[in-house]
Amino acid sequence: MAKYYQPEIETASREEIIAIQNEKIRKQVKHVYENVAYYRDLMDKQGVKPEDIQTIDDIKKLPFLTKSDLRDAYPYGLLGTDLKNCVRIQSTSGTTGKRVVAFYTQQDIELWEECCARAIVAVGGNEDDVCQVCYGYGLFTGGPGLNGGSHKVGCLTLPMSSGNTDRQIQFMMDLGATILCCTPSYAAYIGESLKEKGYKPEDNKLKAGIFGAEPWTEEMRHNIEESLGIKAYDIYGLTETSGPGVSFECEEQTGMHINEDHFYAEIIDPETGEVLPEGEVGELVFTSLDKEAFPLLRYRTRDLCVLSRKPCSCGRTHVKMSKPMGRSDDMLIIRGVNVFPSQIETVLLNEGFTPNYQIIVDRVNNTDTIDINIELAPEKYSDRIKDIQAMEKGLEAAMRTMLGIGPKVHLVAPKTIVRSEGKAVRVIDNRKLH
Repeated sequence: MAKYYQPEIETASREEIIAIQNEKIRKQVKHVYENVAYYRDLMDKQGVKPEDIQTIDDIKKLPFLTKSDLRDAYPYGLLGTDLKNCVRIQSTSGTTGKRVVAFYTQQDIELWEECCARAIVAVGGNEDDVCQVCYGYGLFTGGPGLNGGSHKVGCLTLPMSSGNTDRQIQFMMDLGATILCCTPSYAAYIGESLKEKGYKPEDNKLKAGIFGAEPWTEEMRHNIEESLGIKAYDIYGLTETSGPGVSFECEEQTGMHINEDHFYAEIIDPETGEVLPEGEVGELVFTSLDKEAFPLLRYRTRDLCVLSRKPCSCGRTHVKMSKPMGRSDDMLIIRGVNVFPSQIETVLLNEGFTPNYQIIVDRVNNTDTIDINIELAPEKYSDRIKDIQAMEKGLEAAMRTMLGIGPKVHLVAPKTIVRSEGKAVRVIDNRKLH
C-alpha cells in the first residue's frame, strides 16, 4: 500500500527542499512585485526590490501581510493574475468585517488538491477507500479541498457537506465509509449520535478521520477515537493560503507536516515581528511559494505554535508544526490573565465531562466575569441539586488551578447547548472591548 502520495517530494532531503524553495521564492517575489500593486507599495516603502530576494533566507527582508491588509485590498487588490485566468473563488467562514475572498487558477486548484491527497494517503487512504466529506461545501474551503484530494487518491467520495446527521449516518453505514473528514466537534457529535442509535464503535467501517477547521485537544482526539473506533488525524489550512492541506498529520500523530514545497513557514515574536529559532512558541507566518492567483507573502496567521525538524518515523522530511496553541489576537484576556478555550476543554475531558461547553465573558462594574456552561452527559445527569452543586464546585477548583482565575461553572442538562455542524461557537464575549 502506498505510504506517500508524492514520495519524491514528501521524503526529499533538506538540501532538495531548500533548492526548491530558493527557486520558487525568487520567481514568486518577482511575480508579486510585477502584478500586485498593493504589495509592491509595501515593498517599496520597506526599500526592498525583487533582486534583493535570492534565497529563502532573504524572505525576512519582505514586509508582512495581515488580515487587515486583505480587508483593505478587498476584493481584487491582492489578485496576482488577470481575472480571466481565475476559475474559482473561496471565502472565509468568518462573519466579522469584510470576508476574505481568495482566487484560484486551475493550477492553484491542482496543487491544493495534491496537498489534500497527501493528507489522505498519510492516514492510510487509497483507491479502495470510501471517503465521507462532511466539511461544508460552497465558499468554505473544507469540502472542496478534501473532495478534490479524495478524487486524486481515487477514493469513492461521498460529498455529504455538513448537517443532516441522520443522512450522514445512513450513508456512512450503508456505503461503508472508511475515512471521515469534518470538524472535530462534528465528529464528536456523530459519535454521540451513533451511540444514541444503539451502534457500537465496531459496527462502522471507519478506520481514520481527518479533522480540522477549529482547535481541539489531545483529550478530544482520544474521545473521538474511542467513540468512532478510529485514528483521528489533524489537518491545517487557511482560505488565505488555499485551504486545508497546508499541513497534515502522519501516523506518528505528533504534529503536522507542512507541505514545504508549496508553503514556507516562519515563527515570529507577535510583538516585534522578529523571527524566532526552531522550538520556540510564536506566531505562524506563511508564504505561498507557487500560488498564481492569490500569492500571499509573509502572511501573519495569528496562530501560535512551534516548528520542529526532529526526524519523523513516517519518513517524511518536511518540517512539523504543533497544533495551534491559541491565537495571538483573539485569546481571551480576563482580568489580565491569558485564557485559551483549549485549556478549559482539557480540564473537562480530564474530569470526565463532555467537551460540549460555552464560555461567556462579560464585564460587570469594570470587572471581567467568566461563566462556563457545561453540558452533562446523560449518565452524569442528576435532578438532585446537591449532586450538581458538588460537581460544579469540583470543576471550579480544577479550572482555577489550570487558568489562574476562578470561573463560575454552570452544569446544564444534556442536549441544551446548541450543536454546531460547522465550527463550534465556544466563546461569547459580551465585553465592549473595541
